[in-house]
Amino acid sequence: MNEASVSPLNVGQTVPDFSLPATSGRTFHLCALRGQAVVLYFYPKDGTPGCTTEAGQFRDLYDAFVAQGATVWGISRDSLKSHENFKAKLGLPFELLCDADETACRLFGVIKMKNLYGKQVRGIERSTFLIDPAGHLAREWRGVKADGHAADVLEAVKSL
Repeated sequence: MNEASVSPLNVGQTVPDFSLPATSGRTFHLCALRGQAVVLYFYPKDGTPGCTTEAGQFRDLYDAFVAQGATVWGISRDSLKSHENFKAKLGLPFELLCDADETACRLFGVIKMKNLYGKQVRGIERSTFLIDPAGHLAREWRGVKADGHAADVLEAVKSL
């Protein structure tokens, strides 16, 4: 499927169920999280500076997200092995999801053409989606800057 044919979800729509392999030997099933707020943050690549900053800030605010009844999940196209290393290195208390076949990336419309060292490459646009306890897309952030973003998402969770 090419990016032009992707029709991302709109705020207020019910998010369709999907499943992805997760770290710690788990499998993520969106439908299993009904009744909780769900934060899905898409990031380009494990171990890169911006992704490390973003993951560290979600880690540092994780207890506040949990106190608000929210779960946090990071998603990229990296392998589970890469995710496990990234998670261990940063001491992340939440799981990372492997979207190697771009199932969730297509659903949320986060694959974009990006410039990397002067070349056009397909990649994940740093984006976050907040799903309310009823399973509706409550809020989206696209093309975000990593630093300070987790705090913005936490404020939105508090307002649900």
